Amino acid sequence: MDLFLMLQTAAVDTNYAAAWAQLGAGIGAGLAVIGVGIGIGRLGGQAMEGMARQPEMAGKIQTGSLILAALIDAPGLFAIVVAFMIAGKY
Repeated sequence: MDLFLMLQTAAVDTNYAAAWAQLGAGIGAGLAVIGVGIGIGRLGGQAMEGMARQPEMAGKIQTGSLILAALIDAPGLFAIVVAFMIAGKY
């Protein structure tokens, strides 16, 4: 309970607002990059497995994989931009 009160006091104190914002931006950007890395890794692995099982479908699988990779990257890039905006505010 003491830790919660200490964090609550630090969050209200304006002297530490910039530090908390920087910490939150760093954690947010890190989690975004981890999520995108896992998503792209799984997509690449499954695409390779699909092409190995049916080589005649390789072109369609590659096209679908590129589109999905762009869709996976977009939210991650958005999260990183938001984290940089938060970090740049302080």
